[in-house]
Amino acid sequence: MSTKILPVVITLVLSGCAGMTESQQRMTTGTMGGAAAGAAIGAIAGNAGMGAAIGAGAGLLGGYLYDQHKQSEKRAYQRGYESGRSY
Repeated sequence: MSTKILPVVITLVLSGCAGMTESQQRMTTGTMGGAAAGAAIGAIAGNAGMGAAIGAGAGLLGGYLYDQHKQSEKRAYQRGYESGRSY
């Protein structure tokens, strides 16, 4: 890929996340990171496409689990905040 096109591609990819919920952003980030890592490992093993597919699935699952954890933290914080209020 040309070095002149790369900044444009990066900008488009990052701006695509602007309207997403936090959950969607976390799962997308996990999927993209997993696909990249899987492709790199797959290239070493001889099948980058298969590695990317497996990595994307693992990244999606990881992003989902991380999102569930963060939502749980947020709910616990909210409960604690609300129970500390004095009316």
